[in-house]
Amino acid sequence: MQEARIALLQQMPIFGGIREETLGFLLALSPVVFVRKGDFFFREGDAADSMFVLEEGKVAVLKSWRAEESLLHYLGRGDCFGEMALMDLQPRSAAVRAVEPCSAIQLSAASLYQLYEKDLEQFTLIQMNMGREVCRRLRETDERLFRTQMGAGPGGVEGVFRAT
Repeated sequence: MQEARIALLQQMPIFGGIREETLGFLLALSPVVFVRKGDFFFREGDAADSMFVLEEGKVAVLKSWRAEESLLHYLGRGDCFGEMALMDLQPRSAAVRAVEPCSAIQLSAASLYQLYEKDLEQFTLIQMNMGREVCRRLRETDERLFRTQMGAGPGGVEGVFRAT
């Protein structure tokens, strides 16, 4: 099972370039959590100190607005969520609810700190990779916001002004 989890992590941008030995070290510190369909991994505003790597299942990322939940997107096997908590130490910015029964690897700030003490180079690489992933998501969000403000759909350009 450990080999399958290491292989899963190696496919993810956040763990790109991370040695197998390092991933094994982190996995030894990281519990696997099981969440039933309809239950939450966490809710928007919850205190945060860990991220999750989805091993099995599907989750919905939800944002609250005027007492209503809005779907931001779905995530599936091999996706991660909650990584912002390891970077900014702020409360959860969205909720994550299981759409199917799920299992996920929970990677805590405390386990990353243990890696920091053991191998600063590998810790730094993970931090850089997380920063890149958060930046990628920010770029996507900026593009969606721009298209919405300009009256264009996610894939279309209707209503977008063009420089000539």
